[in-house]
Amino acid sequence: MDRVAGIVRARLHRKPVVVVSAMGKTTNKLLTIAQTAVSGHKDDAIRLLLELRDFHLRESNMERTVDEHFQELSELVKGLAILGELTPRAVDAISSFGERLSSRIVTNYFQHHGINAVHVDARKLIVTDGRHTHASPLLEESYALLADCIPRLAQTQVVVMGGFIAATQEGVTSTLGRGGSDFTASIAGAGIGAEEIQIWTDVDGMLTADPTVLSGPHRVRVISFEEAAELAYFGAKVLHPATVLPAVDKNIPVLILNSRRPEVEGTRITRDAVPSSNVVKSIACKKNVTVLNIRSTRMFMAHGFLRSIFEIFDRRQTSVDMVSTSEVSVSLTIDQGNHIDEIVRELREFAEVSIDEGQAIVCIVGANIRNTPGVAARVFRSLGDVNVYMLSQGASALNIGFVVSGADLPKAVERLHGEFFSELDPAVFDA
Repeated sequence: MDRVAGIVRARLHRKPVVVVSAMGKTTNKLLTIAQTAVSGHKDDAIRLLLELRDFHLRESNMERTVDEHFQELSELVKGLAILGELTPRAVDAISSFGERLSSRIVTNYFQHHGINAVHVDARKLIVTDGRHTHASPLLEESYALLADCIPRLAQTQVVVMGGFIAATQEGVTSTLGRGGSDFTASIAGAGIGAEEIQIWTDVDGMLTADPTVLSGPHRVRVISFEEAAELAYFGAKVLHPATVLPAVDKNIPVLILNSRRPEVEGTRITRDAVPSSNVVKSIACKKNVTVLNIRSTRMFMAHGFLRSIFEIFDRRQTSVDMVSTSEVSVSLTIDQGNHIDEIVRELREFAEVSIDEGQAIVCIVGANIRNTPGVAARVFRSLGDVNVYMLSQGASALNIGFVVSGADLPKAVERLHGEFFSELDPAVFDA
């Protein structure tokens, strides 16, 4: 919080609006408490709740505010223990407390350290549909509420609000899904016509590869909205996949910055791609991916084959990342295993299904890919003996993605990085 206060204080002349996430794995702890309660272990749930309360008290010294929230939370947990069921609506209700608390705590911290701050409940300003746990914002309604409230307050005070949390049109608490705090910041920035949207994280910006897979990747100085969205979708965890959408809509630049190294310029995301001598901007990857191979000779020449498949995924609210098709077979990837048993059971009513778990998606992204011949040849030449199970080129022509085994992921990324980043355009990359 000292670092956050320093960052905000240095930007007071720009009238910042601050969006915060939950503290220290709080959302995961809240969901563990909820699961414990519905499993019939109420005493264990209450014990975990008290531990979480003590953590927030140690970090904040705001006994009254913390106790008010935890009294409400305790009643909710006891109700879950009685019901023995954790509905999506209940998940949103309990997981919202992380941001509700952290935003209050940060506001109080600012006030006690010389920053004139005011707290605004994001649930009063961000309106969503009713799809609990991964609600979609109703942007026009949200923009109107934000524009009516935030600019007026920001003239004289630093506005602090929680990310991730919102409410339906009926006023029921909802959430925007994991990583939703960035999304909230983008919605808020678009709603008030901000000069720019800054995402403060724990890395120096977007990098040429995942640093947990490859040591020593380079920082990308500037990248387009299109490229950033592709990278986020295919696993670049520094940015929530939906973050850039409101920014694109209002043409507001997004900066990715490091709260531990605020002097680093980070990555600037803009509407237009900056000319670059490098074909590829970055390599994204997703680990722990499941590949489903679906084959049905009965569906040969049948126009409804794909529809039959994707209706099943739609009913189970499961997203598909990559698809490769032939006349009687489809291979696709998912990274959510929640409903895989039900999905496979329905698919097997009309097709043979095999499952390959522990796979990984690798995706090279860059605006130059669409106009540069021979990129796929360079990809396969550099991969050498790494076996590729699926291949897909995005309809946007911004990316080439493929599936390899999880064990081959580090080798694949290292070889691709050596192929495409042996020389760097200094205007676009920081060596």
